[in-house]
Amino acid sequence: MEKVGILVVSYGSREVAMVDAFSRSKNYSAEIYVADKQRNPFNLQKAKEHAVVPNLDVQEICRFAKKHEDKIDFGIVGPEKPIIDGIRDVIESETRIPMICPTKKYAIEGSKVAQRVLFQKVVPEANPKFKVFDPKDYSSLGKVKKDVEAWLDELNNSVAVKPDSPAAGKGVGVWGDHFTTRQQLFEHFLSNYEHGPVIVEEKIEGEESSFQAFCDGKHLVSLPETRDYKRAFDDDKGPNTGGMGSYKGKGDFLPFMTRADREKEIEIVNKLFKELRGKGNNHELRGIPFYDAFIHTGKGPKLLENNSRPGDPEIQNLLPILKDDFVEVCFKILDGSLTRVEFEENATVVTYKAPPAYGDYAEVFPERVDLRQTRKPVDLSQAYKLTEKHGDRIRVYPASMELRDKETYALGSRAVCVVGIGDTVQEARGISLEGLRAIKGGSLWHRTDIASREHIEKSIRHMERLRTQ
Repeated sequence: MEKVGILVVSYGSREVAMVDAFSRSKNYSAEIYVADKQRNPFNLQKAKEHAVVPNLDVQEICRFAKKHEDKIDFGIVGPEKPIIDGIRDVIESETRIPMICPTKKYAIEGSKVAQRVLFQKVVPEANPKFKVFDPKDYSSLGKVKKDVEAWLDELNNSVAVKPDSPAAGKGVGVWGDHFTTRQQLFEHFLSNYEHGPVIVEEKIEGEESSFQAFCDGKHLVSLPETRDYKRAFDDDKGPNTGGMGSYKGKGDFLPFMTRADREKEIEIVNKLFKELRGKGNNHELRGIPFYDAFIHTGKGPKLLENNSRPGDPEIQNLLPILKDDFVEVCFKILDGSLTRVEFEENATVVTYKAPPAYGDYAEVFPERVDLRQTRKPVDLSQAYKLTEKHGDRIRVYPASMELRDKETYALGSRAVCVVGIGDTVQEARGISLEGLRAIKGGSLWHRTDIASREHIEKSIRHMERLRTQ
């Protein structure tokens, strides 16, 4: 097989899923060079060369890439921070390595304010009502509070409060979920306002989905729909997280969606793509510049936000069932010839396990946490062994985990996810949960209702009610 060198800039299990997909190539012998946030045990095993860059500093990653420049054919980036910091611009200016991710100019998730302005210009029908409160425009907290009060009066308090800068999904506060009084709302508002502009937008009732698309600069190729579970605890309670799990149905859209919902999403994102692309080809967009959070309402989908990179956990739903060779997909992205990708007709469920400190779990459920276990290693061996039973229908992807003296330890964020693949969502869910139960140590916890039949049926009933109003 032809040998190919690939640079992977990694943060967690999203990039582990990429490394896994490259390693499974049937047409190429992939030699993978990983610039990693920590000593991820999966990446260490698969990498030709591995470097730890704890803060994902762009210059340090570039030095690692330059060291192996003659052996690397292309690079791909998963986490948002280096993309926003301009990693592609730096590496492509200092090496001959072409990168798969947007340039800094097109990393539009770097500013939620800029996103809202773009949406209002291109797809106003999908843009909620919003106002921006920028510290530069106010001389005192009293004045900004007065304007926020007036806006809350206009929207009857039903709002979402978001920081301009990315916060990995954790900076958003929603009326009725995260706060129920204006005092609580202002506390959340001010905790973000001290760092920069804050958006206060209307709260939209509906059901959320995640839309992702590969882009080669000329073409936009839509990927199957997924549903993310952002809240920490069962029944969608607790603080927002980076995502405790996600599911994909058997087709390319979700059970509570209609084909018209899916087609409208594609129309909306293509309008954004054409606006940013301009005429012809805009190679600066290549990668996954559109990972959009939609909320489906009785009057069609609305845009919550756009991200300029693959979703985590949503891309883990898709890469294990990609029928095309992922290496070849990347080469087509680079040469501007990607017009379609094919996936297996399967459902997938991703569920994360996390340490007690994550999502305030230890504070809310102290009786469930064994503090003696938190500093002990985590045993993934029995979960990996389930491949003997399930074959390719299970994947175990370490995330915020570190290998020390041949033992694997959980760090501070989401520790490990298990992907279950099945003919139905419930079959896939059963495999994912079986994998989680096999993971021992670290006092890790997980949501138990991700992709549950009850949760999905609730979403279906909710959308039926909204459509008839």
